[in-house]
Amino acid sequence: MSLTLAQARTIIDHALEQGRTDSAQPLAIVVLDAGAHPVAMVREDGASLFRFDIAKAKASGALGMGADTRVLAARAASNPVFFQSVVAATGGRLALSPGGVLIRDVEGAVIGAVGISGDTGECDEACAIAGILAAGLSHGDMK
Repeated sequence: MSLTLAQARTIIDHALEQGRTDSAQPLAIVVLDAGAHPVAMVREDGASLFRFDIAKAKASGALGMGADTRVLAARAASNPVFFQSVVAATGGRLALSPGGVLIRDVEGAVIGAVGISGDTGECDEACAIAGILAAGLSHGDMK
C-alpha cells in the first residue's frame, strides 16, 4: 500500500485540528511517503522560519533510521557521537526531537512519516499521532 494524497491531507487536517484543540503554537507539517518524497505539506500562519525544515528533518529522520524521533532522541542521549555523525552524514536530515512519527498501514508496513514542528516535541508528536489515527492508519512501533 502506498500513502495517498487523500490520506496525507487527512493527516494534516486532523493534526492541525489537534493543534488548535491543544492551543499549540503555529505548526509546520510535512508528510513523506516511504521513499521520503513529499506528499503534502503545510505551514500555519505565524509559524517561524525554520519550522518547515525542522518538520521535514523529523519525518525524514524517522524514515531513515526506522524509528520515531522520540525513540531516536532517547538513543542519542546515550550515544551522542554516533547521532552527531548521522546528522552530519545526512546533511542535517535528522532532527532529534519528538514529532517525527512513522506511518504504518493496517498490516504494519511503513508507508511514510509525518514530521511536525512548532510547539513542544510532545505536542508536535501528539498532533502527528492524531492525524495518523484519523486517516485510519497506525504509527510508530505499533504493528
